[in-house]
Amino acid sequence: MAGTGAGYDLDVTTYSPDGRVFQVEYAGKAVENSGTSVAICCKDGVVFASEKFLLSKMLVPGTSKRIFPVHRHAGMVVAGMLPDARQIVNRARSEATQYANAYNEEMPPEILAERLGLFMHAYTCYGSVRPFGCAVLMGNVDKETKKASVFCVEPTGMAFKYVGTAIGKGKQAAKTEIEKMYANNPDITCEQALLQVAKIIHKVHDEKDKDFELEISWICAASNYQHGQVNAQKVKAAEDEAKRILEAEQEDD
Repeated sequence: MAGTGAGYDLDVTTYSPDGRVFQVEYAGKAVENSGTSVAICCKDGVVFASEKFLLSKMLVPGTSKRIFPVHRHAGMVVAGMLPDARQIVNRARSEATQYANAYNEEMPPEILAERLGLFMHAYTCYGSVRPFGCAVLMGNVDKETKKASVFCVEPTGMAFKYVGTAIGKGKQAAKTEIEKMYANNPDITCEQALLQVAKIIHKVHDEKDKDFELEISWICAASNYQHGQVNAQKVKAAEDEAKRILEAEQEDD
């Protein structure tokens, strides 16, 4: 028990003398050790991107996805332990389906984010379970108003609404880049955002880490305002241009 927890991290229901719950903090560390994921609201929709580490050169492209549809007009990008994250995705789909069956309309994203937060928080309250080692970014475009929204749900169960944000290993640097992007172009479109998210993911990637596959999806007019993967050719073109810009910036420095 020589670690930081010194015996207070053996159970999720145990507080340390200074009011910390170490197992929840450890779940946050699992998220921070994962590849970076971002979600941003644009003028005409939402764009998701994820830095998916390639664990083997033999992996088939598209394996172990980190971006998932929730319902037709909502999607989710995850960071942390992928099996845990898939349980959150399944819970989100279940909540959305039950709401649609009960009220004959799509579940408002604010309510869905709060429900997911409550579900994740419940796993921090009982000694027989452990916290989810993942965080999720959920994006939604209202099918009537076409208004975009992004929510972040953390292992603690807290749910926050953002214009754009990031989770994972490079979240701080990615958030800084997102802020710069909005400062330069507050009315950015999803087509323009493809290059920006590719640039952000490549810029925050740690060279010490494994190679990665860039995964991008969106909800916008190009996808008929339904969640869908971005065409592979568009992703590659955005990646190539992002690399060219980053190399030019390094030469200027």
